[in-house]
Amino acid sequence: MSFNRCVSFLLLLMAVGLARLSVAGAQQRALTLAYQLTHVDQGEPFFSPDGSKVVFETTVAGFQQIFIMNADGSNPTQITHDAVTHDSPSWSPDGRKIAFVSDKGGDESIYIMNPDGTGEERMTDNRHRFIHPNWSADSAKLIFCSDDDLKPPRKNASEIYSLDIQSKRLTTLISGGTNTYPSWSPDGKKLVFRRMIGELNSEVFVANSDGSDQRNLTNHPAFDGWPAWSPDGTQIVFASNRRSNYQIFVMNADGSNVRLVANTEGRATEPRWSPDGSRIYFTNCKAVDWGFDCEVFAALLTQTLPSHP
Repeated sequence: MSFNRCVSFLLLLMAVGLARLSVAGAQQRALTLAYQLTHVDQGEPFFSPDGSKVVFETTVAGFQQIFIMNADGSNPTQITHDAVTHDSPSWSPDGRKIAFVSDKGGDESIYIMNPDGTGEERMTDNRHRFIHPNWSADSAKLIFCSDDDLKPPRKNASEIYSLDIQSKRLTTLISGGTNTYPSWSPDGKKLVFRRMIGELNSEVFVANSDGSDQRNLTNHPAFDGWPAWSPDGTQIVFASNRRSNYQIFVMNADGSNVRLVANTEGRATEPRWSPDGSRIYFTNCKAVDWGFDCEVFAALLTQTLPSHP
């Protein structure tokens, strides 16, 4: 074969190869972009006192339902089933009851039930709208607040109450302004709550268990809220948007030494401690494509958390 014919043959082979690559590339080219069609909405985790279970809420067929799962996230089991909204579950320290909010009577009311979903009992009347229940350390009382979202997005005044389980006696603890997310300290001597300061600022406050001696712990221009006590009462976990998006922070019970728990993307709120203080569970929500997802996250506190301004 002459040199010119050899060169022509090689050029032909190269052309054929390029043509095949071009066809293969055309066949592999994507037709469009995929987007996420299904979305989840679950959160508000709260531990059982023995640390083996977590109660939380999930939206099922348009209604928030209460589930229980193992502490590692396995074996989720639905315990409410009626076609109304149930949220803000809170496990009693003696392990016998779960308090929650439901609108099955028309407006939000506080209910309690057994951990398997039986024995449901309404605790508040239908003349007021109550939310965010939590328990006293002896499981004899509930602490909660009136609804601060009667005409959203504007916040209205809301008070914090305690309710004796046996007598159903209702006592006002905190009034004046918008006060939500209350809980008693493990020793029962203090309570922590969120208070709105103006329309855009929210702070974490602490007071005596009867509502006296109210003090601002966070004193920050950001939106701070959703506080919860550590099991030993020495720390308070809360959520804040002081780093742009909402993340979870821990501070000492006097408001000092604020520390970022974990770097998260999205909107992290509603933190709770595990009973042994080794983990913090919280709700994290993200905008995904044309939907919005909320999931339960866990942060393992394996070392001393660094200080953060």
